[in-house]
Amino acid sequence: MKRRTFVKRVAAGSAGLYIVPSHVLGGKHVPPSDTVYVAAFGVGGRGAQVIDELDKTRKVKFVALCDVDEKRAAATFEKFGKAARYKDFRKVYDERLGEIDAVMVATPDHTHATIALPYMNAGKHAYVEKPLTHNISEARLMRKVAEEKNLVTQMGNQGSSGDGIRTLTEWLESGVLGKISRVDCWTNRPVWPQGFKEVTTAEPVPQTLDWDLWLGPAKKRPYNSAYLPFRWRGWWDFGTGALGDMGCHILESPFKGLGLGYPLEAEASCTTVWSGDFVESPRMDACPPSSVVRLKFRNERDGDIKVNWYDGGIMPEIPAGLQEGETIGTSGGGSIFYGEKGVMVVDTYSANPRILNIYKNNVGELPKPYLKRQRDNHGENWVNAILKGGETSSPFSYGGKLTEAVLMGNLAIKAFQYKVMDEDTSQWLPYTYPGRKKLIWNGEDMRVMNFEKANEWIKGDYRPGWELSI
Repeated sequence: MKRRTFVKRVAAGSAGLYIVPSHVLGGKHVPPSDTVYVAAFGVGGRGAQVIDELDKTRKVKFVALCDVDEKRAAATFEKFGKAARYKDFRKVYDERLGEIDAVMVATPDHTHATIALPYMNAGKHAYVEKPLTHNISEARLMRKVAEEKNLVTQMGNQGSSGDGIRTLTEWLESGVLGKISRVDCWTNRPVWPQGFKEVTTAEPVPQTLDWDLWLGPAKKRPYNSAYLPFRWRGWWDFGTGALGDMGCHILESPFKGLGLGYPLEAEASCTTVWSGDFVESPRMDACPPSSVVRLKFRNERDGDIKVNWYDGGIMPEIPAGLQEGETIGTSGGGSIFYGEKGVMVVDTYSANPRILNIYKNNVGELPKPYLKRQRDNHGENWVNAILKGGETSSPFSYGGKLTEAVLMGNLAIKAFQYKVMDEDTSQWLPYTYPGRKKLIWNGEDMRVMNFEKANEWIKGDYRPGWELSI
């Protein structure tokens, strides 16, 4: 299928296509009550780990494995030798659509929606790694399609299937800490190079890599090893920075635990992008080396809640009364909840919630567990929901909203990075200098109310021929 034809079909959903459900294709495979037939995209790196997790359920068969880099995917290709191998996700759609029940997408952030949406429009269930999408509009669209097509979906934020998120939610719902006024969240990311200006030099493209397919909807540029592997996370055209990488793992603690929705406001401060010389142009190619993001939410019980994010070595304030041997998270990050009666600390992935010792007498007896625990791992939770019904831990109806909140924080970071020309001095100045400004967010209308430029970043910028209908 030619690219433009493919895109038109994606935009139109499944209109004009008659898709026979895979379980009624005579002789193709056993009914989906026994097995889920999956096409996987991005099967090296993190994708290989997800595939192994799904394979261990013994309820999944991989029909097709697709990756633009043969070398990175080699081990997975060899391990699952019976699966058809592809580089182009569109060819999988053309040749294997009738054989699959679901897709798994673990490609770089900028291609999550591009790959997943055509299959979702065709009625295929979906597992997509976090963050769900590269921009807010894509997250909204993924939620919409999942609901309209009645799909079983799962975002790959594994903490959602753990006991910790359920325990902390029970404590918060029962009012153990009283009203919550503030939550500080932090991560040790980035653990990849971040904070550089535009790369303009070209390097030879590795023979095993299809660079044009890897770029997908991103603007055309020369190949450079500054982007691959894994380092793409630090470039706005491909990744979503430290916040996008870990926000869906760490911000989930307050988001789910406090029943939050769309943020009301967002503001950020960041360290400067450097690369030998100070960046003197308005370009914003790279995510900053470190940032602080301040989000404001509101719920019915607690009122206004400040949720603060710290990354790149910047740490939140140490809670008063922190005793010897107590920590504010793990090496990867954590969350600190400040309530009327005390302080609760949570590790990365919402694990190991605990009340600081100094406050334990204030909070009283902790509630008995009442939320259902998930005994399946995150992947098996998705597979079982396809086979047996029931809900997943992080369906797109939830994971999409969480992703939107995370990416709203990135809008604030981009606004801080954005530069305007000072007419008097003809110098580029940060948008936020000298008067720092909060972004006011209308979540229902998906619009920044006080900085029009930011609304351009909500939808992203697609290379001609790769546009989505958003």
